[in-house]
Amino acid sequence: MTQVMSIDVPENYNPSEFDRPSVTVDVAIFSLVEDDLRILLTKRAERPFAQYWALPGTFVGINESLDDAANRALADKTGVKDVYTEQLYTFGAPDRDPRTRVITISYFALVPFTAVKPQINKGDSDVSWFSVFDLPELAFDHAQIVEYALTRLRYKLEYTAVGFQLLPDVFTLTELQKAYEIILSERLDKRNFRRKILSYGILEETGNKKKDGEGRPAKLYRYRDDAVAEVKTRRLFP
Repeated sequence: MTQVMSIDVPENYNPSEFDRPSVTVDVAIFSLVEDDLRILLTKRAERPFAQYWALPGTFVGINESLDDAANRALADKTGVKDVYTEQLYTFGAPDRDPRTRVITISYFALVPFTAVKPQINKGDSDVSWFSVFDLPELAFDHAQIVEYALTRLRYKLEYTAVGFQLLPDVFTLTELQKAYEIILSERLDKRNFRRKILSYGILEETGNKKKDGEGRPAKLYRYRDDAVAEVKTRRLFP
């Protein structure tokens, strides 16, 4: 039988004696669109930074977990749930928000573009995709958050199978390599890429093929659900 630990709160404890900063979450939502890595941004309708573009985010409820708040912000802006999200870093410069002391916990989410239906919510005047390599001026410290998120995504891409979260359910090896090249901003050797990606046992053939251009139809693959996502012994694509 599980015992419940009693919490002994001192009778003279007064939480109002301490400053209580606000806590928010901001989510960098990435997707691959037309040979480009893009990020979903919202245009703020209210001060501060009215008419500036910003990352989708929200204040964390007093009884809400950080992950629940991030997933709520993601669903509100994209209409999708149950996609890959990961907590990134805490940004807490005292002057990052002119309204009050606000600490934000950043996340990134990887979403197939076809699954997203951008939605304008209260406090926003617009929502749109932007190339992560050509961003408008962003509100708050969101440019710093995006830069950190991109760096983390690139790292994860080289050491794990996280890149599959950005692809459709089935894909060709050419499409997979193209996705990695876009995100890493570098060319990968075709033969070396295919040899390595197939050697890790994280893909399986679907038995179908896709006609792409004038060449032979290309095999379609999917990511194996039971595959080990983390590959820690060496880089996937040096």
